[in-house]
Amino acid sequence: MKLAYKISIVVFFVILNIFGFSQTLKLKEHFEFRGVWVATVDNIDWPSSKNLTTEQQKQEFIQLVQMHKKNRMNALVVQIRPCADAFYPNNVEPWSEYLTGTQGKPPYPFYDPLAFMIEETHKAGLEFHAWLNPYRAVYSLKKSSIAQTHVTELKKEWFLNYGDKKYFDPGLPEVQEYTCNIIKYILNNYDIDAIHVDDYFYPYKIAGLEFPDNASYQKYGNGLSQIDWRRSNCDSIIKKIYFTIKSINPQIKFGVSPFGVWRNKSVDSLGSNTNAGQTNYDDLYADILLWLKMGWVDYIVPQLYWEKGHNKADFDVLLPWWNNNSYGKHLYIGLGIYRSVPSKLGNPLWKNQRELFDQLKDIQETNGVLGSCYFNSTSFINLPKNSIDSLRMNYYKNQALLPTMSYLPNININKAVVHKKHDSYLISYSGKELIKGFVLVYTDINDPLHTTIEKIYVSDHKIKIPISDLNNLNSKKWYIYVIGRWNHLSEPIELIH
Repeated sequence: MKLAYKISIVVFFVILNIFGFSQTLKLKEHFEFRGVWVATVDNIDWPSSKNLTTEQQKQEFIQLVQMHKKNRMNALVVQIRPCADAFYPNNVEPWSEYLTGTQGKPPYPFYDPLAFMIEETHKAGLEFHAWLNPYRAVYSLKKSSIAQTHVTELKKEWFLNYGDKKYFDPGLPEVQEYTCNIIKYILNNYDIDAIHVDDYFYPYKIAGLEFPDNASYQKYGNGLSQIDWRRSNCDSIIKKIYFTIKSINPQIKFGVSPFGVWRNKSVDSLGSNTNAGQTNYDDLYADILLWLKMGWVDYIVPQLYWEKGHNKADFDVLLPWWNNNSYGKHLYIGLGIYRSVPSKLGNPLWKNQRELFDQLKDIQETNGVLGSCYFNSTSFINLPKNSIDSLRMNYYKNQALLPTMSYLPNININKAVVHKKHDSYLISYSGKELIKGFVLVYTDINDPLHTTIEKIYVSDHKIKIPISDLNNLNSKKWYIYVIGRWNHLSEPIELIH
């Protein structure tokens, strides 16, 4: 075997190892979830106002997508059902008031905001995760617009008032069925990548005010204590959502973004060394660890919005705790980027202006943590330019591929077909599977262990790469991969010059 051939074989397997799912820091450079939450409730992120025209709404969302593409993000988590309402046409739940100012009033000129958002997001090469709130029904009892066709008007017996909001009663079996039917409709009509729910299960407790679910507990408690019964209700809805999703398409992911503390160690030896005033397990009745253990979720994004050294919920304590308790499921960390800029939410700024980047550095250097998600989108507009530049140049220098999930069904993607014609490579795909596009990578002949993503091309069929785009041809080896619709990669093809 000739030496050159041996070297090419070594390089080939090095690339396969790097692009395989090995837990290495080199992997971090190529496979990393980079998400952004886009909140629609109360017009936090999009649309910025209830008074925008259809064209203004569209332009705002296009600008939002392009901003995050420029920042080298690869996923948007967009809130499409904030309060038993909808950002898409359907016959069950009314149009959201955050689109037109009046619940039930469609956008004019008419369009389908969800279809539009998915198309623009995918066109830019980002994933679209549809974010739903399963239990919140009225955001403000005093201020919210409520249509006569809203479910709170049609099924009054399903709902409970708590504080200034109205919630579905989580203990009612018909509520769980209703929620799953909403999800079925979305999955059957829209090309989304994931269903995503956040930390709002049972509501955060209000001092001196008990959640008024005694009637449903008396009817359905079945001998459990009330707190165990509440947890069982959350377990049931999560399990049902998961199996609803997988029955329609097993490749569509189900993600949960829990509050950042499961339990404090002072009450449970399995808990984190924290002193949080409320926790998932004890107050929101959300047993995240059970859901992970049972395989009812595909990824989690715990909201670690506290600073390093926080006296009750230290980021440096919680990051490794979640990493040690993810049960083999994908773990992304929710980062409070809003704490880096003045916010209409009224949150205090980080005392350490490098806090966000220090946290991101820790995430990228922690084996087992596969990415981050930022709350919230508008914060990127208000970040100082030097912070955005630092994010792009130091942390997201290259585009990143979305990590595949080994516990989802594997899909074999055919290799690209390459034809060299004059001064270009014509790259095409001839397989039957749907694809997202192609990824161009190179290795340096003098440093074959280091692989760099040059560019990700969004295309469902073919691309053209001018030879002039492949610089330093004599010192680099260039390869092309096909990216499947669900992020699976083909074997590489070397571009021979």
